[in-house]
This record gives sequence, C-alpha cells and structure tokens, in this order.
Amino acid sequence: MIRIGIIGIGFMGYTHFEGASELVGGKVTAIATRDPRKLAGDWTGIQGNFGPPGGQVDVSQLKCYSDYKELIADPDIDLIDVCLPTDRHCDVVLECLRAGKPTLVEKPIAVSLDEAEQMVAVAQEQGVPLLVAHVLPYFPEFQFAAEAVHSQRYGRLLAGHFKRVICPPDWSDDISDFRKLGGWGIDLHIHDNHFVAHLCGTPDAVFSQGLLQDELVNHVHTSYVYHDGPTITSVSGGIAARGQAFGHGFELYFENATLLFDAGTYGGEWVVNRPLSVLTNDGTMEQVQLEGSDKWYAAFGAELQMAVNHLASGSDPGPLSSQLALDALRICYAEAKSIADSSPVNL
Repeated sequence: MIRIGIIGIGFMGYTHFEGASELVGGKVTAIATRDPRKLAGDWTGIQGNFGPPGGQVDVSQLKCYSDYKELIADPDIDLIDVCLPTDRHCDVVLECLRAGKPTLVEKPIAVSLDEAEQMVAVAQEQGVPLLVAHVLPYFPEFQFAAEAVHSQRYGRLLAGHFKRVICPPDWSDDISDFRKLGGWGIDLHIHDNHFVAHLCGTPDAVFSQGLLQDELVNHVHTSYVYHDGPTITSVSGGIAARGQAFGHGFELYFENATLLFDAGTYGGEWVVNRPLSVLTNDGTMEQVQLEGSDKWYAAFGAELQMAVNHLASGSDPGPLSSQLALDALRICYAEAKSIADSSPVNL
C-alpha cells in the first residue's frame, strides 16, 4: 500500500483527496495545512472553478500536521503530494526530494525555469522520483486522442489544433495575481504545451503571436514547428468575455479520420458543443463512447493511480514525467520570447 501525504488543502488538495478515494494500492494517510479549521475537517470554505465546494471531512483516520516539515519527516509516508500554490512548489519539493521522499507536485512544476530545472536535477541527483500532475491527458477525450496518435489507429497524425480559453477569473485569491501564476501562458496554456509534447514530442521551434502583460503571456496563438512531423497550432488565454468562463477542445486530422471535441462553460452552464467524434473518409460521423467514471474528480484519480503504479512497480510515469513538465515550461518561455521578438524561437 502506497501511503500518501498531501501538503496543502486548498482546492487542488481537496480535489486530489477526493481523487484518491478510489485508488487501488494507495490511500491518503496524512495531510498538512496551516488552517486549523481544515485540520479539524471543516473544508466548507474550499471552492474552485469546477466540482462541488468542500464540505465536512472525517479526518479521524488521518495524521494531521500543521507543519508540513513534520509530514515530510514521517517515515510512514511513501509519496508526498504537493498541492500548494505554484510559487511555493520549488522550496517544498526540494525539501521532499532531499529527504528521499518520492514526490508528486501539481502543475505547473514551477513558474521559474531555473527553479524547474533545479527540481528535476535534484531529483536525478538524489535518485528520487519526481512526478508532475498534469491532469489533461487523463480526461477521457484527451486520453482517447493521445492513444489514437500513439497507436496510429487512424493512420499518422497530419495536423491538429487546440483551444483553451478563460475569462479573467475571480474564484480564488491564489489565482488573482497574474505574475505569481506566470501569466495564463504558464498557468493555463501549459496544459496544451504539455499535451502537444506528450503527443508529438518537443517541437523544434515555436512561432507565436499574442498579447503580453508584464512580459507574461495573456493570450497566444502558437504554431509548433516540427520539421518532420505534423502541423500543430493552438490558441489560449485569459481574455474571453465573462459569458465564456472556460472553453477547450481540439481538431485532429489523421490520414484516415478527423477527431473533434469542443466543450466549455458558456452562460454559466457546461455545454458540449461537439462530443468527441470521429469523422471518416467514407463520409460518416460517429460519437465515441468513452469509458471510465463520470465523477468530477475521476481524471485526478487516474493520474494519482499512475503515480501509485509507478512507485509500486516501476511502471512508466507516462504524462507525469518531470522532464515532460520541464519541456512544457520551456515551450511557454519560448512562446513569450517569440511574441516579444515577432519571430520563431528554436527549442
């Protein structure tokens, strides 16, 4: 049994806690938070941009630490799950790694590229697993898309386009500081950079146009340059009207089929504009019947399950790879430079 300790009980800590409820071979056995109400099980103040608000939680079977350093030092913890705000990732993750604790940290790995590179280097030096919780590949539509690309079930991927947009958010104090998040290019759009790199590998270069705020990406249109690969583009940012609180989707063009998906929160309601659909060369269209749980935390449970499996059996960490997370962050910085210089940037 992989025993998990969560550091940070904000919205993501709550989400990971719920996601871990159905793990096979792993369970949460400890939490660390400075909030005495949360230590006592009152999580009613937690609210995010999806899923239900927090409630009353039975913490009687958990070790509850007000000092995260005590959780790190606990010999009965096998995996530390760091769900703190991004600007606190580096210091806490380095403490975990230097204590010899396998660590999963919420995305993005860091805002600072130097900090991210240090985290990956220390993990390698210490020989301690460092995993980064990029959840997008575990959502059923994106999981299906990745499998289709890697298996070439519809032939080679020829081209693709991704969309991820939000209105300026107001649901959390932690997300209101644009600079602390690294801009929407890092906090939001890194999902697309990570997924594109997961599908096709790190691009040779990026050519981006968009809007910068304090030298950080606020909105971006990117072409990912693969000299011997598909034509991939994306649009992402935080400038949508409030009626379009969130929207994401993709168009993937294979040799033998087109794969489409588009959904988001429009006018306060979740709307699936285009369910995951396969359009084939014989002129037909079929909606894909997706497998898996429909619970709001299911994708987070799936990523935690992969982390548990990796520690238990040495299986491939897949999309949780810290090197992949670092590459995604490097793409973010290349995009910002490309916008500023109005020219392609090599990676």
